[in-house]
Amino acid sequence: MNYRHAFHAGNFADVVKHAALALCFERLNAKDKPYRYIDTHAGIGLYDFAGDEAQRSPEWRDGVARVWSAIATAPANVQAALEPYMDVLRALNPDGKIRFYPGSPAIARRLMRAHDAIRLCELHDGSVDLLREAMDRDHRIKIEQRDGFEALPAFLPPPERRGLVLIDPPFEEGTATRKLDFERMVEAARKAVRRWPGGTYVFWRPLKDLGAVEEFDDALGAMLIEEGGLSPEKLLVADLWVRPIGPGPLGGAGVMIVNPPYGLAEHLRVALPWLSNLMDQTPDEVEPTGAGWRLVSPEVDAP
Repeated sequence: MNYRHAFHAGNFADVVKHAALALCFERLNAKDKPYRYIDTHAGIGLYDFAGDEAQRSPEWRDGVARVWSAIATAPANVQAALEPYMDVLRALNPDGKIRFYPGSPAIARRLMRAHDAIRLCELHDGSVDLLREAMDRDHRIKIEQRDGFEALPAFLPPPERRGLVLIDPPFEEGTATRKLDFERMVEAARKAVRRWPGGTYVFWRPLKDLGAVEEFDDALGAMLIEEGGLSPEKLLVADLWVRPIGPGPLGGAGVMIVNPPYGLAEHLRVALPWLSNLMDQTPDEVEPTGAGWRLVSPEVDAP
């Protein structure tokens, strides 16, 4: 696999994904009953901005670094919406300087409780070794070196009967490869929802080829409603873009969430416009701004 997330860790796409994920954990923690987190493409778990990859491709400077610098002066409701995410960042960077960035496994490890369970899949040799090191023998965590798409049905339904699944494939460059990841996500969702219709599922997707994204969203939504028996209000889409979407560097990303926890959409409605404005990367000579956001949900439908 050519894709290495260390080159992109902490960029705007990570911020929107991880802010939403952290809010999901926060909402799941509102009930005492234990739950399980399953990550199909876990990566290495923790990223160091002093490392070679982040120094060569410092996308984090226009992503999480802007959030880190601005959060103290953000409106109170924005601070509240981003507090679970910021809690993880502050725990990793107690000296007040942003250097370490959490992948989704590290966010789960920080926010989940002692009686919850974490299951991580990572296929590649070097990555799985680093992931095991980052998770530091946490008794709640089991790591399997296998294809997360293939492994997912075996994990469902979890014994806790509550939980969250993150499906976040690498979406390597190339139309054919990206199309395959979209297709595999739809098929994974079909198998998963049949086995566990009540679970929360988070699907991350890049906003690169808008036609492919729309096709995926429509196919996933139709499958979940027509085959899975889910009602439309069980679907939420949260997208953010920092420049006009099209050729060149990735301009937008977001998540489709199945069975979103109650209250999640309201928090995202507060956070997304602030994040979009803060991380705007529209070239100075281009007017108007190319940044924006959207939230599609029965609770909130904007902008």
